[in-house]
Amino acid sequence: MPEFADAHGVAIVYDVHPADRPRAVVQLLHGVGEHAGRYAALVDSLVAEGYTVYADDHRGHGRTGMRQHGGDAAKLGRLGRGGHRAAVDAVRMLSERIRDENPDLPLVLVGHSWGSFLAQILVNQHPDLYDALVLSGSALRWPGSLNAGNLNAAWKAEGATGTEWLSSDPDVGQAFLDDPLTTSVPLLKLFGPLDAARLFGRPARDLRDIPALLMVGREDSVGGPRSVHKLADAYRTRSGLTDVTTLVYPDARHEIFNELNQAEVRADLLAWLAPRFPARA
Repeated sequence: MPEFADAHGVAIVYDVHPADRPRAVVQLLHGVGEHAGRYAALVDSLVAEGYTVYADDHRGHGRTGMRQHGGDAAKLGRLGRGGHRAAVDAVRMLSERIRDENPDLPLVLVGHSWGSFLAQILVNQHPDLYDALVLSGSALRWPGSLNAGNLNAAWKAEGATGTEWLSSDPDVGQAFLDDPLTTSVPLLKLFGPLDAARLFGRPARDLRDIPALLMVGREDSVGGPRSVHKLADAYRTRSGLTDVTTLVYPDARHEIFNELNQAEVRADLLAWLAPRFPARA
């Protein structure tokens, strides 16, 4: 289980899943309150198709968070000293490490939910580090396009667990609640208002022209298709990206990689990646 120390001395824990004859590297960024271990099926699919995968547990989260907070699971999700900027910087440090360890391979940044916001920020700040961008459960990071309220409001009913917004598969919500490395404390409470406000922003102007794939469930309460279509338009018009694809899944909620149609979602991602990063002979 490799790790590195960030600028504040926090040990960032990550995994490397090597592929035989890799065609590219995927850096996978998980969402708030969760950890990289929830993406095993996606990782296995990517590795089988020739993508080496690096996935960290972000600042305050998963194994990183447990070590950072002295084993206190009640503090999971809290970013600690340096806050959100330090969380962004730690992910960038892993990106640079990936580049150093795989100098001849393209790097694809895949982010889900908060991980997709981290990915947007990183591509704005360090466009030369990445060769493609994939966003799941994302949104335009702008007031009115990003839901800061109760993400489970549409599923409020007697007996609701509060995790119905994640997936239409009830087992996914229950597994989240049962996982000792997750927390269901809302982002605003975990981060505080100042760091939560740092999530806001828009795609930068005149970025390096890399391909981008935006994937979203129609019933996603974080941003949903309307917000994601705005984000795609901003990448085309503000950033100058010429290869932007949006995929909307009609019956899916927020965690499309944990949805009932997750096999279709993984297949779509692989089908999008394949022509852009051909297999090595």
